[in-house]
Amino acid sequence: MSSLLLSSSGTMVAYLSLLNGEVTMKSNTRIARIGVAAMMLASTAACGNVGNVLGSVLGGGPQQSGQVSGAIQGVNQNTQQITIQQSNGQSIAVSFDNQTRVVYQNQNYPPTALEYGDRVTANVQALQNGSYYTDYIQVDQSVSTSGGATGGGNAQSIQGNVRQVDSRNGLFTVEAGNYGLLTVSLPYNPRSSDVSRFQSLRSGDFVRFYGVFLNNSRVELRQFY
Repeated sequence: MSSLLLSSSGTMVAYLSLLNGEVTMKSNTRIARIGVAAMMLASTAACGNVGNVLGSVLGGGPQQSGQVSGAIQGVNQNTQQITIQQSNGQSIAVSFDNQTRVVYQNQNYPPTALEYGDRVTANVQALQNGSYYTDYIQVDQSVSTSGGATGGGNAQSIQGNVRQVDSRNGLFTVEAGNYGLLTVSLPYNPRSSDVSRFQSLRSGDFVRFYGVFLNNSRVELRQFY
């Protein structure tokens, strides 16, 4: 009888031990699964945050490129950046280079011809360093009443003395008599002869040229003569 009891007790202990081990294994497996799920959730959340930051600028969703519409707030020729203010009040600084096209009324112009207040739609690409770049800007509405920020109007004969030359940005200033001090920009695709003349300009030179007024102090060159 005692042997039977002992045997039964041993079997019971072994059974309880086995059951306890199974429960422990299931608990550990559950904990491991919870840990993996938590890591996946954290990773997904992190990716979502990056996408939301980019999407908030480019119009929603985790994307690397898109279109931004708004009004020009400034053109910095030194840093080669354009600031566009969107309808929600958020502003974005977009870089440009000599490959960037500005199109207005089916004509191409340099980014430096844009004016404060021009309404534009720009193709914007997010770069790896966190900045933004545009290779194409469509002028939807020009703020200027004299033909727009990027063209229009009739060419006029202008002459005067050169004050400064900005070779990098294709600009020069000229003291033009009754017109006062004017800033003159080269067109998007100037003649080779006009480029050569521009490159030879020096402060104090007397120049004569045809140009289109973009506003009271800004002119786009049509041709030197």
